[in-house]
Amino acid sequence: MGNICRSPTAHGVFEDLVLRAGLQDKILVDSAGTHAYHVGNSPDPRSQKTAAERGVDLSKQRARQAERKDFERFDYIIAMDKDNLSNLQFIASPEGKKKLYLFLEFAPKLGTKEVPDPYYGGSKGFDKVFDLVLDASEALLAHIRHEHQL
Repeated sequence: MGNICRSPTAHGVFEDLVLRAGLQDKILVDSAGTHAYHVGNSPDPRSQKTAAERGVDLSKQRARQAERKDFERFDYIIAMDKDNLSNLQFIASPEGKKKLYLFLEFAPKLGTKEVPDPYYGGSKGFDKVFDLVLDASEALLAHIRHEHQL
């Protein structure tokens, strides 16, 4: 939503996996929110702390709002939940809508379709988000490697 919790975590985790795979010259990672609540702000300190405890640095990220041009720039536009998916569908062109996915679609074994928003909860919510994002990121990277022969 505001690009300070779930999306920056996913951005950082996926970018770390891409770097470890040596694919940083082939895969561009970015994140954005569907609302302008926190544009220009750093990720939530709780997201940063949780990620740092697991070796992922989110400190250089700054929140931004998703734009229609993102659908031209990226092959995959990933939403954390159905509300954000709906917001992204609203700004996407008909062709751009083909690039939209719920993040957990890539990890059906998790048994849930949405990454919960941890903002109003305690630290355990941020741990859960990290775990879900890590599983989905590994699956997404495997999907991209297979689909694009990387």
